[in-house]
Amino acid sequence: MNYNPNTIQTILVTGSAGFIGSNLVLRLLENEEPLNIVGLDNLNDYYDPSLKEYRMGEIQKKAETAKRHTYKFIKGDLADKALIDSLFAECHFDIVVNLAAQAGVRYSIENPDAYIQSNMIGFYNILEACRHYPVQHLVYASSSSVYGGNKKVPFSTDDRVDNPVSLYAATKKSNELFAHCYSKLYNIPTTGLRFFTVYGPAGRPDMAYFGFTNKLLKGQTIQIFNYGNCRRDFTYVDDIVEGIVRVMRKAPERKTGEDGLPIPPYAVYNIGGGQPENLLDFVNILQEELVRAGVLPTDYDFDAHKELVPMQPGDVPTTYADASALEKDFGFIPKITLREGLRKFAEWYKAYYQ
Repeated sequence: MNYNPNTIQTILVTGSAGFIGSNLVLRLLENEEPLNIVGLDNLNDYYDPSLKEYRMGEIQKKAETAKRHTYKFIKGDLADKALIDSLFAECHFDIVVNLAAQAGVRYSIENPDAYIQSNMIGFYNILEACRHYPVQHLVYASSSSVYGGNKKVPFSTDDRVDNPVSLYAATKKSNELFAHCYSKLYNIPTTGLRFFTVYGPAGRPDMAYFGFTNKLLKGQTIQIFNYGNCRRDFTYVDDIVEGIVRVMRKAPERKTGEDGLPIPPYAVYNIGGGQPENLLDFVNILQEELVRAGVLPTDYDFDAHKELVPMQPGDVPTTYADASALEKDFGFIPKITLREGLRKFAEWYKAYYQ
């Protein structure tokens, strides 16, 4: 990373036992210049906690061999303001990457409290801590869900995003608004990243590719929404992490406007594959790779285990990222194809579960 070689940077990664957070920590432990990395996670049971323990074990193994870095894990909740404040006061973070959030669109319909606590109050606590203990850059996870039912594709960060179709989407849009406000009022450099359908090994079991695999293995029927006419811009987790690392290095510039007040050092980018895949094609590739990896037998009757069903509340028919701004400003666009990514997932699934 292009850090000042005379100082060791201290980085906070929230959600460090989560899917994206753990992969980011693993990547940071490969960094050439030494880093002090602090991971924070509440280790909730929204999905199987043993997956979080597995990811934390992978981090621990790498941390033990990456002697030039320090890694410290803290179990705690973003909504615990006293904990967040004390952590910032003690560690004096240079960069904060906020990936902790209550995820999932459908879960937000049944359990709104979890989203308000984690995604709203938790993010407010992070912003307040960045205000009182200044940081060089706050990078935070937004989501493609902020685009709601936008008909115009591909989705651009210039599009209006004020019609969310789920509470999850509304909380993510609110994060962007909060960040803009704090960038303006307190001159805090912030960058929001709208992730598009992230997938890969040791991912979230509530994501379609993971849930489909679990059900097929049990001989259950998988439901394909909108009769298979949904399209998703799938993004492999390594591409997401590469995007985060590049963005971390380059905070929006602090500038003063003609009125003598700060121009908000604020930015938002899409990180997506830029190639939306039809869900039926996605399922076909997944089943081919599951057979190839030996997760499922070669004679598995997929057609008998597929059901085409209507759209679910909170879902959108298409996600499609215009990531040209990311390419222009950071020289990066996601590169890993869906087949490559699902192959890596299938091989990991075989090794982990079977």
